[in-house]
Amino acid sequence: MNFQEEVQKFIQEHFQNTLPTIALDLVIFGFHENQLKVLLLRWKGGDYWMLPGGRVYKKEDVDDAATRILRERTKLEMLFLQQFHVFGKLNRSSYFSAQETYKLLGIENLYSPDFRDVSVGYYALVEYTKVNPVADNFSDECRWWSIDELPCLLFDHNDIIRVALKTLRRQLSYQPVGYNLLPEIFSMTDLQSLYETILGRQLDRRNFYKQMMTYGILELSESSPKIASRKTPYLYRFKKERYEQLLDDEELTIG
Repeated sequence: MNFQEEVQKFIQEHFQNTLPTIALDLVIFGFHENQLKVLLLRWKGGDYWMLPGGRVYKKEDVDDAATRILRERTKLEMLFLQQFHVFGKLNRSSYFSAQETYKLLGIENLYSPDFRDVSVGYYALVEYTKVNPVADNFSDECRWWSIDELPCLLFDHNDIIRVALKTLRRQLSYQPVGYNLLPEIFSMTDLQSLYETILGRQLDRRNFYKQMMTYGILELSESSPKIASRKTPYLYRFKKERYEQLLDDEELTIG
């Protein structure tokens, strides 16, 4: 059995156990070397990239399905995951037509012309250094891409990433961000760099410090110096309970 036959057999069997027209697409954000990054999969045998995703089993909650997929791709247990948008346009192919896309993937025979896929989008915040990216059975590679250097993705996945980033930026205006993106111990400069990278602009240092301390989510680490300096700045950690109090009830903290 060749690869395309394996794919077709898998999809046919998979559709028998899942909701056939509802998909999940995950935008998994990480932060490294002052760059915001996202995990992408490369389809086996080609140079076509897409977001990690999957289907919902018939006896599975949608949020549980997203959690399962996220853990499969990252091998992490303590994760932040939030549903942010439903994508259901008639034409969900930005750079390739639906027919071209299915042909590239070798599954054109499985879809009728009137087939329609509605996708629920989730975004996740993970610590870059703790992730061990894992490809699925039909991908050659799963790796990080800088948000500023994304290729043309299959389906509408570039649009999904743009909406996820817009949602993350909006979150910064009323909620803290950083607990799942930074190491346990970090400096105020590290935290400000994260915010500036997400927002795409510089922030006033004093105002940023004041805002973060007003939240009441930071505490000095035991490893902080008694007197801060440029070479040895104060080091902080998040107060997890206070941090989670500031998150909306709709947000999902997985652990």
